[in-house]
Amino acid sequence: MLRNKLKMMHAQKDKRMKNMVDGLTRKSLSAILTLAVFIILALIGCAAIILALIGCAAVGPDYTLVKPDTPDEWHAELQGGLTAGSLEPETLAHWWSTLNDAALDSLVARALKGNLDLKNARARVREARALRGISKAGLFPTLDAAASASKQRSSENSGTGNESKLYTAGFDAGWELDIFGGVRRSVEAAQADLEATQEDLYDVLVSLLAEVALNYVEVRTFQARLAVTEANIKTQQETYDLNQSRYQAGIIDELPVQQSLRILETSRSQIPALKTGLEAAKNRLAVLLGEQPGKLHRELAAKQPIPELPKTVVIGIPAETLRHRPDIRRAERNLAAQTARIGVATADLYPKFRLFGTIGLESLSSGDFFEWASRTWSIGPGVSWNIFQGGAIRQNIEVQTARQEQALIQYEATVLRAQEEVENVLVAYAKEQTRREFLAKAATAAQRAAIVAQDQYQAGLVDFNNVLDAQRSLLILQDQLDQSNGAVTSNLIRLYKVLGGGWKSFEVDPDKPKTVTNRKQEAKQ
Repeated sequence: MLRNKLKMMHAQKDKRMKNMVDGLTRKSLSAILTLAVFIILALIGCAAIILALIGCAAVGPDYTLVKPDTPDEWHAELQGGLTAGSLEPETLAHWWSTLNDAALDSLVARALKGNLDLKNARARVREARALRGISKAGLFPTLDAAASASKQRSSENSGTGNESKLYTAGFDAGWELDIFGGVRRSVEAAQADLEATQEDLYDVLVSLLAEVALNYVEVRTFQARLAVTEANIKTQQETYDLNQSRYQAGIIDELPVQQSLRILETSRSQIPALKTGLEAAKNRLAVLLGEQPGKLHRELAAKQPIPELPKTVVIGIPAETLRHRPDIRRAERNLAAQTARIGVATADLYPKFRLFGTIGLESLSSGDFFEWASRTWSIGPGVSWNIFQGGAIRQNIEVQTARQEQALIQYEATVLRAQEEVENVLVAYAKEQTRREFLAKAATAAQRAAIVAQDQYQAGLVDFNNVLDAQRSLLILQDQLDQSNGAVTSNLIRLYKVLGGGWKSFEVDPDKPKTVTNRKQEAKQ
């Protein structure tokens, strides 16, 4: 009984001691946190006073938005259904729908989901957004927590030889005041980099849509050329069979037989090359969709006509067109980012002011570590200044200024290349239609000539060379006509590409769902 009573008394005593320690711990920690908040508020108050007294102007040049120097109208003569006027946003956003091809619409939708280059561009946007967040973090105070327990012994030959323990815990707060705007300029540069990366994503999208359509047209063009070649082979086979029977009957000699065989086998030799091109176009199209080569062969096996052109195509004025091109906007954002980096480099010429504060506990014994008497704190300002670095800071400013000049030259070069591309495609689109009209007339005449030559040969009015020339010309002209049909449609696709069409149609930012049509770009100047 006595032993149990003693155990109960010791348990009650331990419980009272634990409650007392817990109470002291809670009070101490509460006091420490209160002082930490006080120190942080004091830092913020001091920073606000200093910034108000000194001012918030950031060093370095302020960026002024540049605009492309464009002519009032295009130099190329507008022909072949091309008309000047204001571009319809919906038409430019969904330009492939003007070709009225359901298979192409399906391929475009699948490419937007599966294309690997587009996924990679999205990842680069997320990277740029995170880098901007890192830059913004420099505008705010920092707060660190640390704790340690150490035991040490001094030398008997140089000291007392005693052992001692030290227990510490606390919070450290600091804030570098962005008085001269170096951090703000870095945030400005990071924001412009993010916007440039976003424009790069749009540029990838423009190229992707065009490449899908171009490869689809190439598939249909090869199918058309194969059909024409096979039809001519059938006709040439009939001619060969006719000559073979006439030779066996003794009506003609062997020469026409060998001539008809020659042209037949020559036509047959074109089939492997055409099928190779068709397979390559299908495989390339599958890769653009993010699928394995061969996945589209069954889907695209049936021959379909080359998509037809709309009757009219409105191209807009040069200034309007260049505003649509992501590569030009990307070059402009790169110029803005580089201008801000001059300010970042210039800020290194000036002193850096820092506010710091520490609050914590420090004791030689763990038993009284959480007592109020163990508290320790400090607060104060600090300053550092790179007085001399052998001219490295000013040379860095010169480096960033030269890079800004390069960015401006790159922007101007991008504008010129864009104008060149549009002018070239305008001419190619119109002139290829003219060429196609001539080829269509020539192919019609060649087909009639082949029929007449065959009839006259069978009637014995002409020799077989006339038939050979007619059949050879027919195959060449029909093949060229099919290639021209594909080239005209491809030039229309290239025209919409150089006009910057397609990027406003889809959600391309997975982190911030929104339609690109409603995208509001922040003006960072």
